[in-house]
Amino acid sequence: MYIAMNRFRIAPGREDDFLEVWRNRDSHLDEVPGFKQFKMLQGEKQEDHTVFISHSVWESEEAFRDWTKSDAFRKAHANAKAPEGIYLGPPKFEGYDVVL
Repeated sequence: MYIAMNRFRIAPGREDDFLEVWRNRDSHLDEVPGFKQFKMLQGEKQEDHTVFISHSVWESEEAFRDWTKSDAFRKAHANAKAPEGIYLGPPKFEGYDVVL
């Protein structure tokens, strides 16, 4: 199994806007071979940002990488632009092989 995560730093007071973007987004993940599960995680609010982490579970790293090259990926990200001022920089990707 493989875990793919993106860490987002969100501007204070824009947390609900960020979540709304994700709630209304058509991810097309249900079309993708090897996809298992998706969760959005929220950390504690800090003075200057709130951390959110998108957490997806895949059968393998290969299945995840194949998704990033797929039509489903392009469709999911085609209209993913968020209103100005939500993100405090680009997301940070982290990928992990499940070992236990």
